[in-house]
Amino acid sequence: MLQQNGLQWVFARHFQTRVEENLENICPFCRTHSPNSQEECHKNTLKRAEADDPIAVCEIGEMYYRAGDESAYKYFAKAAEMGDAVAHYNLSDSYRRGEGVEKDERKEIYHLEEAAIRGHPDARHDLAMEEGRNGRFDRAVKHWVIAANLGHDRSIQMLKECYAGGFV
Repeated sequence: MLQQNGLQWVFARHFQTRVEENLENICPFCRTHSPNSQEECHKNTLKRAEADDPIAVCEIGEMYYRAGDESAYKYFAKAAEMGDAVAHYNLSDSYRRGEGVEKDERKEIYHLEEAAIRGHPDARHDLAMEEGRNGRFDRAVKHWVIAANLGHDRSIQMLKECYAGGFV
């Protein structure tokens, strides 16, 4: 009897482990299996982009950007229109550097503000830096506090320096 219960336990434990292993590769939202290859992942991203998923559209833009293709910016613009914070941040960076688009400080700040409003911590930090450059330290500190609450390490460091310097 003891051996049979022990064997049942071993089988039950083995079955539970197999179920747990299979669940690791399943999306908790759509219950589909995770892609097994880079090609399958790219195919899934394209499928999501066709369905107007702003994150997927932005990911495609990032793929084109890494490849040096200037069509990346049209994907960033499309994803930004759909409200993606990362796309707004990428567009802001593009307008600041003049990569793929003409340099435009107004558009840079606009997209930076939009990304910050949508919770992008780097955008919030960059806004704080811009406010500091313009002499509006009270606004800069508010942006750093928000970014720090989002877990942005450089903003935490800037706040430490502001407090140590007596600016706050």
